[in-house]
Amino acid sequence: MTTWTPASMPDLTGRSAVVTGANSGIGLPTALELARHGAHVVVAARDPAKGAGAVRLIRREVPDARVESGLLDLADLASVRSFAAGVREVDLLVNNAGVGLIPKGLTKDGFETHFGTNHLGHFALTGLLLPLLAARPGARVVTVSSDAYAAGRIDFDDLGLERGYGRMAAYARSKLANLLFALELQRRADRAGVDLKSVATHPGTTATNIVKVGPLQPLVRLLLKPPAAGAVPLLYAATSPDVRGGEYFGPKARLLRIARVAQSEELAARLWEVSAELTGVRFEQLTGR
Repeated sequence: MTTWTPASMPDLTGRSAVVTGANSGIGLPTALELARHGAHVVVAARDPAKGAGAVRLIRREVPDARVESGLLDLADLASVRSFAAGVREVDLLVNNAGVGLIPKGLTKDGFETHFGTNHLGHFALTGLLLPLLAARPGARVVTVSSDAYAAGRIDFDDLGLERGYGRMAAYARSKLANLLFALELQRRADRAGVDLKSVATHPGTTATNIVKVGPLQPLVRLLLKPPAAGAVPLLYAATSPDVRGGEYFGPKARLLRIARVAQSEELAARLWEVSAELTGVRFEQLTGR
């Protein structure tokens, strides 16, 4: 396919987008381009000052941008519920924010930090916003995974990783959960007859705040793609008319093959039910209850 760029994006006037982690990394250029093409954008950030700073930056680039910030801490389900309650309409949800390769820790609700933030926080947010998404024709949910997912393993008897913690193992597990969730969301939306496209992306090795390698960090960042390049698959998945639900896009907006572990409908269904139990978010529009 011809290399796709954000210049190919359609006019998004009248559409509303929520981008998590939009104050930095690939989230910021994602929010910027959505605003540049006419969307009303909510910059969801856990730090109010950084969220406000991102809004100012976007308005410097796009003076007439319809953009605002919102407080969202994905590691705190009360914050997720509070944020979702303040959203009035949304056509596009970009589940981008995340943590990676950090020491063992717990979210406010007691979940292992990678799993609780990257997966459970976004699972809950998507479910809480689903009534609004389902009311908008052509709504989309784009969830950021990573090629690290292929190394991920989910042991439902040890979600806290008490039997052994490794930073990469925890990160890979959370990214597998992201991809399993994105695919299962599409399957359930299809069965329920909900007009929704759920798409996953892998931004590639990108210089974002998730890359922390001590004194070598400046050198390593020079070898990585800039955040704007990492945002390309997100923007393609979010706006291209050629995208189908259940697809997975990587660098340069290329369609990626999905490894067998993420294709397991049994694993995805169990993860969904466990996530619903842990978060208390049930996706009623997809269950008929």
